[in-house]
Amino acid sequence: MLTPKLLREKFEAGLPYDQYVASGKPADQQAWRDFAAGLGLTGDQKALLAGFTRRLRIIAISGTWCGDCVKQLPFLNLMERERPDLIQTRFLDRDVHMEWARTLPICGGTRVPVVIFANEDFDFLALEGDRSLARYRALASRQLGASCEIPTAKIGEDETCFTQSDWVGYVERVQLMCRLSTKLRERYGD
Repeated sequence: MLTPKLLREKFEAGLPYDQYVASGKPADQQAWRDFAAGLGLTGDQKALLAGFTRRLRIIAISGTWCGDCVKQLPFLNLMERERPDLIQTRFLDRDVHMEWARTLPICGGTRVPVVIFANEDFDFLALEGDRSLARYRALASRQLGASCEIPTAKIGEDETCFTQSDWVGYVERVQLMCRLSTKLRERYGD
């Protein structure tokens, strides 16, 4: 069960983005850096994040070797860098935390990424994984034979933009859950 106690423990065991990326093999680190180098939030996305009022805790179960992780999780870092006062993300290596990863299967397997969203009290809000809708649509249109791309595989600019929008949307959704939470509204008098 995803209790606040467990989510806090897992969050505290995780690494911040830069440390997590640095924990990978040199080629994997480079794949993360290369993909992230071309990213940036749009003006509308920055404005959306500027309106956030609730703290979010995000736990990403990932693999530095995973192409889907490389091409999705840097978006979480963009949002955290934009709003470090409200968005905190920690990354757990799936293979190091396999016992926990096995309790969170996607389609019957220990896939990555699996992203868990919690509020400031570490109350569970949502779980997303292993690919955003835009990512699935793009992969389906290419009819890939492999179940996971290699980290250095190139993807189109449209796919990147749509995938970024998906992840911003996930974060917006959980922000609104927190904003409308009776418990948190009573706490903050809003």
